Amino acid sequence: MTETALLRLDKISLKHQQQSLLSNISLSLSAKQIMTIIGPNGAGKSTLIKVALGLTKADSGTIYRRPGLRIGYMPQRLSLNPLMPLSVSRFLAMAKSNTTQIEAALARTGIQHLRNRPLHDISGGETQRVLLSRALLSSPDLFVLDEPAQGVDISGQTELYELINALRDDLGCAVLMVSHDLHWVMAQTDTVICLNQHICCHGHPEQVSSDPEYLALFGRRHAEAVALYQHDHDHQHDIHGDVVCEHKHHD
Repeated sequence: MTETALLRLDKISLKHQQQSLLSNISLSLSAKQIMTIIGPNGAGKSTLIKVALGLTKADSGTIYRRPGLRIGYMPQRLSLNPLMPLSVSRFLAMAKSNTTQIEAALARTGIQHLRNRPLHDISGGETQRVLLSRALLSSPDLFVLDEPAQGVDISGQTELYELINALRDDLGCAVLMVSHDLHWVMAQTDTVICLNQHICCHGHPEQVSSDPEYLALFGRRHAEAVALYQHDHDHQHDIHGDVVCEHKHHD
C-alpha cells in the first residue's frame, strides 16, 4: 500500500443479518491504473463499489481517498419513470453542469446527436454512454464503473470498453470497474481482483487466470478460452477491425 494511492481500502468487512458480504478486503488503486473486480453473482462486487464510494458503511476497516479526489460514478443501471419527459441534456444538467460541460461530455462519448432525445427512447448502449457522460462531468481522477456494459449488445460492449480505455489514456485517470466480460478483462485490465465475499486472488490478468481459486470459480475451460483470446489478440486492429500487418524494414 503506497501513500500515492488515489483510493485505498484496508481490511474492509461487512455483514448483513449475520451473513458475510465482504470479509477482510484490502486494495490500492493508483493513477492511470485499470482495476477490475470479477466474481460470481452474489460475490459482493457492487457492495464493495458502494463501500469504496462511501454509499455503504463497512462494519470494520479503513478507507483512504486522496484529498480532493474527483470521482465519476457510473451505476449499473438507470431507473427512471418512462412517463417522465426527461431529455438527455436535461438529465445531464441535473448534475449541476453547464451547457459547455455537457456538450463536451457528449462529444467525448460520441452521442452529441442524442442531446434532445428522451431518455426512455434510446437504446441500452446509448443509455450507458449517457451514464458515462454524466460520470465525465466531474472531470474525474477516478472512474468507478459498475457493470458499464450492462444491457449492451456484443459489438456495443467492445466499443464501450474501448471508449473507457481511451478516456483513461486521454484524462490520465484511474478506473475501478466491475465487469462480467472476462475476455475483455483479461485483455485490457492492469489488475484483476477475483472476489467471492473475500479476495480469492488478485494480480495481473495472466497471473489470475491460472490461479487455482480462479479456476475453481470459472472453470479450466473458460481459462483456456481466455488464454487463447489473449494469444489471438497479440496484434493490432484498424478502425474496421481488421488485423494490421507489421512490415519489417531492413536497412
